[in-house]
Amino acid sequence: MKRLTLSTIFTGAALLAATSILPVSAEDPQAKHAEAEANVKQAQADAKAADANVKDAKAEAKEAKKELKADEKRKEIDAAEKDAMAMLLKERPSSKELYDKSYGHAVFSNLKIAFMVSGGGGSGVAVEHGSGQRTYMNMGTGGVGLGLGAKKNTLIMLFQTEAAYRKFVDKGWQADTQASAAAGTAGADAASAFKDGMALFQFTEKGLAATADISGTKYWKNDELNR
Repeated sequence: MKRLTLSTIFTGAALLAATSILPVSAEDPQAKHAEAEANVKQAQADAKAADANVKDAKAEAKEAKKELKADEKRKEIDAAEKDAMAMLLKERPSSKELYDKSYGHAVFSNLKIAFMVSGGGGSGVAVEHGSGQRTYMNMGTGGVGLGLGAKKNTLIMLFQTEAAYRKFVDKGWQADTQASAAAGTAGADAASAFKDGMALFQFTEKGLAATADISGTKYWKNDELNR
Protein backbone atom coordinates (compact mmCIF):
# COMPACT_ATOMS: atom_id res chain seq x y z
CA MET A 1 0.00 0.00 0.00
CA LYS A 2 1.31 3.35 -1.11
CA ARG A 3 1.84 5.88 1.61
CA LEU A 4 0.54 9.44 1.30
CA THR A 5 3.34 11.84 1.69
CA LEU A 6 3.02 15.40 2.87
CA SER A 7 3.99 16.55 -0.62
CA THR A 8 1.17 14.54 -2.21
CA ILE A 9 -1.38 15.97 0.19
CA PHE A 10 -0.32 19.52 -0.52
CA THR A 11 -0.39 18.93 -4.28
CA GLY A 12 -3.98 17.52 -4.14
CA ALA A 13 -5.18 20.44 -2.06
CA ALA A 14 -3.69 22.89 -4.52
CA LEU A 15 -5.44 21.22 -7.46
CA LEU A 16 -8.77 21.25 -5.63
CA ALA A 17 -8.45 24.96 -4.86
CA ALA A 18 -7.54 25.71 -8.46
CA THR A 19 -10.55 23.91 -9.91
CA SER A 20 -12.94 25.69 -7.52
CA ILE A 21 -12.14 29.11 -9.02
CA LEU A 22 -12.43 28.11 -12.67
CA PRO A 23 -15.19 30.08 -14.57
CA VAL A 24 -18.59 28.38 -15.01
CA SER A 25 -19.17 27.15 -18.51
CA ALA A 26 -21.53 29.26 -20.78
CA GLU A 27 -25.29 28.54 -20.85
CA ASP A 28 -26.85 26.25 -23.41
CA PRO A 29 -27.18 28.29 -26.70
CA GLN A 30 -30.55 26.74 -27.50
CA ALA A 31 -31.99 27.65 -24.12
CA LYS A 32 -30.65 31.19 -24.44
CA HIS A 33 -32.22 31.53 -27.92
CA ALA A 34 -35.57 30.22 -26.67
CA GLU A 35 -35.52 32.75 -23.82
CA ALA A 36 -34.79 35.57 -26.26
CA GLU A 37 -37.69 34.51 -28.49
CA ALA A 38 -40.01 34.42 -25.48
CA ASN A 39 -38.93 37.94 -24.50
CA VAL A 40 -39.62 39.21 -28.05
CA LYS A 41 -43.07 37.61 -28.08
CA GLN A 42 -43.88 39.13 -24.71
CA ALA A 43 -42.75 42.53 -25.90
CA GLN A 44 -44.92 42.19 -29.00
CA ALA A 45 -47.91 41.16 -26.87
CA ASP A 46 -47.36 44.15 -24.56
CA ALA A 47 -47.16 46.49 -27.54
CA LYS A 48 -50.35 45.02 -29.01
CA ALA A 49 -52.17 45.44 -25.70
CA ALA A 50 -50.97 49.03 -25.43
CA ASP A 51 -52.16 49.72 -28.98
CA ALA A 52 -55.57 48.25 -28.13
CA ASN A 53 -55.78 50.47 -25.05
CA VAL A 54 -55.00 53.52 -27.17
CA LYS A 55 -57.70 52.57 -29.68
CA ASP A 56 -60.22 52.05 -26.87
CA ALA A 57 -59.34 55.43 -25.39
CA LYS A 58 -59.78 57.11 -28.77
CA ALA A 59 -63.12 55.35 -29.30
CA GLU A 60 -64.33 56.44 -25.87
CA ALA A 61 -63.24 60.03 -26.54
CA LYS A 62 -65.00 59.98 -29.91
CA GLU A 63 -68.18 58.62 -28.33
CA ALA A 64 -68.03 61.24 -25.58
CA LYS A 65 -67.61 63.99 -28.16
CA LYS A 66 -70.53 62.59 -30.15
CA GLU A 67 -72.73 62.49 -27.05
CA LEU A 68 -71.73 66.07 -26.20
CA LYS A 69 -72.82 67.21 -29.65
CA ALA A 70 -76.07 65.28 -29.28
CA ASP A 71 -76.70 66.90 -25.91
CA GLU A 72 -76.06 70.35 -27.41
CA LYS A 73 -78.45 69.55 -30.26
CA ARG A 74 -81.15 68.43 -27.81
CA LYS A 75 -80.77 71.66 -25.85
CA GLU A 76 -81.03 73.66 -29.07
CA ILE A 77 -84.20 71.83 -30.09
CA ASP A 78 -85.70 72.22 -26.61
CA ALA A 79 -85.03 75.96 -26.68
CA ALA A 80 -86.66 76.25 -30.12
CA GLU A 81 -89.69 74.29 -28.89
CA LYS A 82 -90.08 76.53 -25.84
CA ASP A 83 -89.83 79.69 -27.93
CA ALA A 84 -92.29 78.36 -30.52
CA MET A 85 -94.95 77.49 -27.96
CA ALA A 86 -94.59 80.89 -26.29
CA MET A 87 -94.88 82.56 -29.69
CA LEU A 88 -98.03 80.57 -30.53
CA LEU A 89 -99.81 81.50 -27.30
CA LYS A 90 -98.84 85.13 -27.79
CA GLU A 91 -99.86 85.36 -31.45
CA ARG A 92 -102.93 83.14 -31.10
CA PRO A 93 -104.23 83.22 -27.48
CA SER A 94 -107.21 81.08 -28.49
CA SER A 95 -104.83 78.19 -29.20
CA LYS A 96 -104.47 77.66 -25.44
CA GLU A 97 -107.88 76.02 -25.41
CA LEU A 98 -106.69 73.46 -27.96
CA TYR A 99 -103.42 73.04 -26.08
CA ASP A 100 -105.24 72.29 -22.84
CA LYS A 101 -107.36 69.67 -24.60
CA SER A 102 -104.43 68.03 -26.40
CA TYR A 103 -102.57 64.91 -25.31
CA GLY A 104 -99.26 66.20 -26.62
CA HIS A 105 -97.59 68.48 -29.10
CA ALA A 106 -94.64 68.61 -31.46
CA VAL A 107 -92.52 71.46 -32.78
CA PHE A 108 -90.34 71.32 -35.89
CA SER A 109 -88.06 73.96 -37.28
CA ASN A 110 -85.87 74.37 -40.35
CA LEU A 111 -83.77 77.05 -38.67
CA LYS A 112 -80.06 76.73 -39.48
CA ILE A 113 -80.91 74.10 -42.08
CA ALA A 114 -79.50 74.76 -45.54
CA PHE A 115 -81.96 73.78 -48.25
CA MET A 116 -80.76 71.88 -51.27
CA VAL A 117 -82.35 72.13 -54.70
CA SER A 118 -84.33 68.94 -54.20
CA GLY A 119 -85.69 69.72 -50.77
CA GLY A 120 -84.89 70.41 -47.17
CA GLY A 121 -85.23 69.19 -43.64
CA GLY A 122 -85.13 70.05 -39.99
CA SER A 123 -85.38 68.77 -36.46
CA GLY A 124 -88.00 68.78 -33.77
CA VAL A 125 -89.34 67.26 -30.61
CA ALA A 126 -92.66 65.69 -29.60
CA VAL A 127 -93.74 66.25 -26.00
CA GLU A 128 -96.22 64.14 -24.06
CA HIS A 129 -98.11 66.52 -21.77
CA GLY A 130 -98.85 64.10 -18.95
CA SER A 131 -95.35 62.74 -18.40
CA GLY A 132 -93.31 65.44 -20.08
CA GLN A 133 -91.45 62.73 -22.02
CA ARG A 134 -89.64 64.05 -25.07
CA THR A 135 -89.06 62.23 -28.33
CA TYR A 136 -86.65 63.89 -30.74
CA MET A 137 -87.53 63.61 -34.40
CA ASN A 138 -86.40 64.46 -37.91
CA MET A 139 -88.31 66.29 -40.60
CA GLY A 140 -87.67 65.95 -44.31
CA THR A 141 -89.28 67.33 -47.42
CA GLY A 142 -88.78 66.40 -51.05
CA GLY A 143 -88.97 69.86 -52.52
CA VAL A 144 -92.49 70.89 -51.57
CA GLY A 145 -94.24 71.98 -48.41
CA LEU A 146 -93.15 73.96 -45.38
CA GLY A 147 -92.58 77.15 -47.33
CA LEU A 148 -89.55 75.88 -49.17
CA GLY A 149 -86.95 78.60 -49.48
CA ALA A 150 -88.04 80.47 -46.37
CA LYS A 151 -85.24 81.45 -44.02
CA LYS A 152 -87.40 80.73 -41.01
CA ASN A 153 -90.09 78.13 -40.73
CA THR A 154 -91.59 76.57 -37.63
CA LEU A 155 -94.41 74.04 -37.51
CA ILE A 156 -96.42 73.35 -34.34
CA MET A 157 -98.63 70.29 -34.06
CA LEU A 158 -101.21 69.64 -31.33
CA PHE A 159 -102.43 66.05 -30.92
CA GLN A 160 -105.95 65.55 -29.65
CA THR A 161 -105.63 61.96 -28.41
CA GLU A 162 -103.00 59.52 -27.20
CA ALA A 163 -103.66 57.34 -30.25
CA ALA A 164 -102.95 60.22 -32.63
CA TYR A 165 -99.82 61.17 -30.71
CA ARG A 166 -98.49 57.61 -30.49
CA LYS A 167 -99.11 56.92 -34.14
CA PHE A 168 -97.16 60.02 -35.10
CA VAL A 169 -94.25 59.39 -32.72
CA ASP A 170 -93.90 55.62 -32.93
CA LYS A 171 -94.65 55.04 -36.60
CA GLY A 172 -93.69 58.37 -38.12
CA TRP A 173 -95.85 60.22 -40.57
CA GLN A 174 -95.85 61.45 -44.13
CA ALA A 175 -98.22 64.29 -44.96
CA ASP A 176 -99.81 63.76 -48.36
CA THR A 177 -102.50 66.43 -48.14
CA GLN A 178 -102.62 70.10 -47.28
CA ALA A 179 -103.58 71.08 -43.75
CA SER A 180 -104.77 74.49 -42.63
CA ALA A 181 -103.58 76.48 -39.68
CA ALA A 182 -105.41 79.61 -38.66
CA ALA A 183 -104.05 83.11 -38.76
CA GLY A 184 -106.13 86.25 -38.76
CA THR A 185 -109.90 86.48 -38.90
CA ALA A 186 -110.22 84.29 -41.99
CA GLY A 187 -108.63 81.32 -40.28
CA ALA A 188 -110.20 81.65 -36.87
CA ASP A 189 -112.73 78.87 -37.42
CA ALA A 190 -110.06 76.49 -38.75
CA ALA A 191 -108.14 76.68 -35.49
CA SER A 192 -111.15 76.08 -33.26
CA ALA A 193 -111.11 72.30 -33.69
CA PHE A 194 -108.83 69.37 -34.39
CA LYS A 195 -108.77 67.80 -37.83
CA ASP A 196 -108.01 64.08 -37.96
CA GLY A 197 -106.76 64.34 -34.40
CA MET A 198 -104.33 67.17 -35.15
CA ALA A 199 -104.22 70.97 -35.16
CA LEU A 200 -101.41 72.65 -37.10
CA PHE A 201 -99.83 76.09 -36.88
CA GLN A 202 -97.04 77.34 -39.12
CA PHE A 203 -94.78 80.33 -38.56
CA THR A 204 -92.58 81.86 -41.25
CA GLU A 205 -90.42 84.96 -41.18
CA LYS A 206 -93.66 86.90 -41.86
CA GLY A 207 -95.42 85.48 -38.80
CA LEU A 208 -98.28 83.03 -38.35
CA ALA A 209 -99.30 81.68 -41.76
CA ALA A 210 -102.91 81.49 -42.91
CA THR A 211 -102.36 77.98 -44.24
CA ALA A 212 -99.81 75.32 -43.45
CA ASP A 213 -98.80 73.35 -46.51
CA ILE A 214 -96.96 70.29 -45.23
CA SER A 215 -97.66 68.01 -48.18
CA GLY A 216 -94.74 65.76 -49.05
CA THR A 217 -93.17 66.16 -45.62
CA LYS A 218 -92.01 63.17 -43.58
CA TYR A 219 -91.46 62.88 -39.84
CA TRP A 220 -89.59 60.11 -38.04
CA LYS A 221 -87.67 59.42 -34.84
CA ASN A 222 -84.09 60.60 -34.48
CA ASP A 223 -82.36 57.49 -33.13
CA GLU A 224 -79.14 59.32 -32.32
CA LEU A 225 -80.80 61.95 -30.14
CA ASN A 226 -83.09 59.47 -28.38
CA ARG A 227 -80.33 57.18 -27.13
